[in-house]
Amino acid sequence: MCVNCDYEGLLKSNGLRCTPNRLHVLRIIGNSPSPLSAIELLATVERSRPMNRVTLYRILDSLVGCRIVDRISAGDRSFRYGLAQNPNHPAHPHFFCTTCGNMVCLDPGSLERVASELRKFRETFPALVERVEIRLDGTCKNCLRKRKTDPESGRTPRAAE
Repeated sequence: MCVNCDYEGLLKSNGLRCTPNRLHVLRIIGNSPSPLSAIELLATVERSRPMNRVTLYRILDSLVGCRIVDRISAGDRSFRYGLAQNPNHPAHPHFFCTTCGNMVCLDPGSLERVASELRKFRETFPALVERVEIRLDGTCKNCLRKRKTDPESGRTPRAAE
C-alpha cells in the first residue's frame, strides 16, 4: 500500500493525462494492501462509477506501459496489479496462495539475501535487466488453519521445506 504517492503527479510525469477514470483506478491500486486482479479492480471501481471492462484493461495497459503499475503474474495463470517501484514504494516480493488465490505483499527486506545475490548477478550479467519479479507460491495460514479443522479435506499441511 502506498498512501504517500502523488497519483496525479505520477500520471503527469509519465506523459499520461490525468483523467478521472485513470486517477480512480490508480488510487484503488495504490491504496490496496495487496495486488488486485482485473476482476477485483472492476468490482471496486463500479462501487462508485460505471466502467466497462475494455476501458479498465486499456487503463491498466497504459499504466503498466508507463511503469506506474506492475502486472504481477500469479500462480493461477492470471495477473494482479500493484504499484510499480517508486520513491515511496520499494520493490518487494509477493506470496501467492495456491489454495484460495490471494496474493500478499511481503516486506521488502524479507528476502534480503536473495536480493543481494540478484544485485551481484545484475552487475555481471551481460544485458540490461529491467525488472525482477519474485513470487513465492504455497498455502497461506488461513487455508492451513481451515485444512486442520476440515476433516473432509483429507490433506494435512506439509512440513516447512
